[in-house]
Amino acid sequence: MSDRTTEERFHRARKDPELAVLEGFHALKHALRFGAEVLETAIVEPEALGRLVASLAPDLSERLPASDARIVTPQAFARLAPRPPATGVIAIARRRRVSPAEVLSAAGPAPVVLLVRPRHAGNLGAAVRVAAAAEAAGVLALGGRDPWEPDAIRGAAGLQFALPVAGVDVLPPTDRPFVAVDPGGDPPPASGLPARALLAFGTERHGLDETLLSRAEIRVAIPMRKGVSSLNLATAVAVALYAWRRID
Repeated sequence: MSDRTTEERFHRARKDPELAVLEGFHALKHALRFGAEVLETAIVEPEALGRLVASLAPDLSERLPASDARIVTPQAFARLAPRPPATGVIAIARRRRVSPAEVLSAAGPAPVVLLVRPRHAGNLGAAVRVAAAAEAAGVLALGGRDPWEPDAIRGAAGLQFALPVAGVDVLPPTDRPFVAVDPGGDPPPASGLPARALLAFGTERHGLDETLLSRAEIRVAIPMRKGVSSLNLATAVAVALYAWRRID
């Protein structure tokens, strides 16, 4: 297989709704740890990747570097992504199939994170990373960016494979308590957030619209210093989820 063919395959994969492009060692590491089906891997220096594995992911020592990985020149690697990862590895995996309705109907007390019209793929990915770390039940992105696009995967370090993640145009019906994270809300209740909450986060600039706010059973505000207008999306998700974890 020529470098040109490899380049074409990676460029096509970026637009394929069934595939995920894993840019960098950490995205590939997490994808493998959480059961991703990796279809193709391109690397620059097998020895360098081996050192990363030995240092940061010895549990993957029998899987990386992959015996069938495509070794490409630094020049060819630089053409595989708009921002080639410094770790010298990039891969294509099959996306995890997720039903939003199944995410919302999952049993257990863990909340589902709802990101409403997220604007920046990197922030969306960072929110997924936080949700995975806090063991949320899933992440849904409503009416916004694809949570599986390469920049979102990069921001999440590949943790889309650690929990159910999906984009939705319309929120499916759910019996989860709707909790709006909104500056006009009240401080988090001492008793904590309700079990199985659907935690809704709007954009940094506009927040949640009135249609969604009207559905909220609880409006929760994150206490902030006077004069500070908003928090980064992923930071707000982290605060809410770890408040839930602390009480839970």
